[in-house]
Amino acid sequence: MRNDVKSFADLKGKAIGVSAPGTAPYFGLAWMLNKNGMSMKDVKLVSLEPQPAAQAFVSGQNDAAMTYEPYLSTVRANPAAGKILATTLDYPMVMDTVGCAPKWLKANPKAAKALADSYFEAVEMIKADPAKSHEIMGTAVKQSGEQFAKSAAYLRWSDKAANQQFFAKDLVPFMKDAQAILLEAGVIRKVPEDLNATFDTSFIK
Repeated sequence: MRNDVKSFADLKGKAIGVSAPGTAPYFGLAWMLNKNGMSMKDVKLVSLEPQPAAQAFVSGQNDAAMTYEPYLSTVRANPAAGKILATTLDYPMVMDTVGCAPKWLKANPKAAKALADSYFEAVEMIKADPAKSHEIMGTAVKQSGEQFAKSAAYLRWSDKAANQQFFAKDLVPFMKDAQAILLEAGVIRKVPEDLNATFDTSFIK
């Protein structure tokens, strides 16, 4: 947000670049506003994906932007344009996931387990050899390993133990909080009858 914004309350009526309903940035903005007694109706939404949202903000367009790494670092590197009011470290409610079709999962359980295990192996590699890991991941977003490392410092990599705890203790309470926000934002029309039926933890055991 611009440097004159001191709190979420100051965003009322302001133009915010954010991607479409149903996306993580859209939900993240709705969540943060909700936790500060506001809703998406209190701000003016400008439809922009995370990278152009950050670029537009830095170039002087809109009052704020909802983006993520590595594009969040674009804002961080341009303090004259504005500042970062909050991130998901302050409001932990977004986790990147790997999605597979239920039909495929049912037909390919061994491959699905191998996919999950490969992710956990990658997380262990990040711990054991961060320089090499950052080089590999940086290539995917056209950054050097050093550049990626700087933005990765603001990320949390969830290993197998963290995933197991999240699904066992944290997910359902989070989903209950999220339901009201998603309903208000029009992303969902009704809530699931059984939240526990919406996920399967067999692949992370």
